[in-house]
Amino acid sequence: MIIRRPPDIPSSEITPEDVYFNRRKFIGAAAAGAAGLALGPSVLGATEENEPQEVPARFRDMRSELDERLNSYENITTYNNFYEFGTDKADPARHSGDFRPRPWTLEVSGHCNKPGNYQLEDFLAPQRMEDRVYRLRCVEAWSMVVPWHGFPLADLIRRAEPTGNANFVELRTVVRPSEMPGQRTNILQWPYIEGLRMDEAMHPLTLLVTGVYGLDLPNQNGAPLRLIVPWKYGFKGVKSIVSIRFVEEMPLNTWQASNSFEYGFYANVNPEVDHPRWSQARERRLPGLFRNRETSMFNGYGEQVAHMYAGMDLRRWK
Repeated sequence: MIIRRPPDIPSSEITPEDVYFNRRKFIGAAAAGAAGLALGPSVLGATEENEPQEVPARFRDMRSELDERLNSYENITTYNNFYEFGTDKADPARHSGDFRPRPWTLEVSGHCNKPGNYQLEDFLAPQRMEDRVYRLRCVEAWSMVVPWHGFPLADLIRRAEPTGNANFVELRTVVRPSEMPGQRTNILQWPYIEGLRMDEAMHPLTLLVTGVYGLDLPNQNGAPLRLIVPWKYGFKGVKSIVSIRFVEEMPLNTWQASNSFEYGFYANVNPEVDHPRWSQARERRLPGLFRNRETSMFNGYGEQVAHMYAGMDLRRWK
């Protein structure tokens, strides 16, 4: 699904691929895309079995669906929101080393004909794994361009066969305070909960992610399974998912439960609706320091998704 737009990111804003250590195994063969980053594959470190890891060559010159250059692996894996490991952007990389993403069980339940508990490896085997490069835009007005690896959430939904009562999909993060120090605090209610309307969940841009830069998803980025909905603010991207439930009523997501004045259910990127404490009209593209880029409606994916919100008051349904 490559939808080309005119490039709008100066190369000066993107850092080169850096050496970084990743403890998990290299993801197996995926559909070859346009080839890898400006330098050749960079050795990132070793797995627990001391096997060397490299960024696959297919990422040279790969660009996003909006024709943007990629952020570096280091940017993507060291600047994160993942409150289960702390509130500072560097905390997830610092504090997630004790988290164990294998083995992993995904529970599928609710209004569906085929509920069940799936072991991750068995579940992933039949999926259409692919590389997608999406812009990630966070509510704090920073953004990145990330090469994700995963499969459409719609594939899982079809396998589960939701019934006519399934109007929404609710997703939940694992609760392991012994491995996730942020969960030992009351900064948020645990588990972290997010949700999508069924048409949003079925949209072909909505992705369940298992990796980044062709490597297994690092702990700090939501290992081993997270959600990406590229036209929404980043807090919709629930991480370390253990539960997917088909429900009739709109789920109350974690940030809405914590502060409904500032956060809503839809969280569509909208430069015309400010956060109560700052403007959303402009954004900072990491690793840049300034908000010198205009924010695009629906994060630039309006052509693909705007029809789902036709007639909605996007100020009320923030």
